[in-house]
Amino acid sequence: MASTKIYIVYYSLYGHVEKMAREIQRGANSVQGVEATLWQVPETLPELVLGKMKAPPKANDVAEIRPEQLLNADGFLFGFPSRFGMMPAQCKAFFDATGEIAASQALAGKPAGIFWSTGFHGGGQELTALTAITQLAHHGMLYVPLGYTFGEGMFEMGEVKGGSSYGAGTFAGDGSRQPTKLELQQAFHQGKYVAEITRRLNNLSLPA
Repeated sequence: MASTKIYIVYYSLYGHVEKMAREIQRGANSVQGVEATLWQVPETLPELVLGKMKAPPKANDVAEIRPEQLLNADGFLFGFPSRFGMMPAQCKAFFDATGEIAASQALAGKPAGIFWSTGFHGGGQELTALTAITQLAHHGMLYVPLGYTFGEGMFEMGEVKGGSSYGAGTFAGDGSRQPTKLELQQAFHQGKYVAEITRRLNNLSLPA
């Protein structure tokens, strides 16, 4: 039986979202019959600007994705840092390039989750996901929220924790803060959760 293909498509400027993406991939790959692949959204900022922003090099083991490659996946997890409560321009530019795919509705019915990083509490831990749903809706994709399936970890009050019922998340603070053990556990759970749902949908025998 063919494997269920999950594409984890992310943009990461300082590495926080990349770290979450790798844990999400681990979670998705823990599901039998699932093959999860990491993809990077192409950068739009010139090297000179990236240098002035002190952005580290991109991961050299993760390829950049082209819009047409989305057609090869059965399900998705999209991750990005928040920019004023929305996905960054790099991700918006990528989705803007999928107009032909949206017109054909080739991704309709495919499940998709969202994960993110914000600077602080008011940075859009829920709004970033909420505003990103519009991209999924135009494609007819099935948004898969995390809900409260992470259990007790969703209600942790003893430490700072990103994420919500919309998906897994982390706080970057001034950039020095890295995803915590609990945040990475939530990311692993989201990867596994979306992968399980995608596999079930992929294995359904629809009437002709």
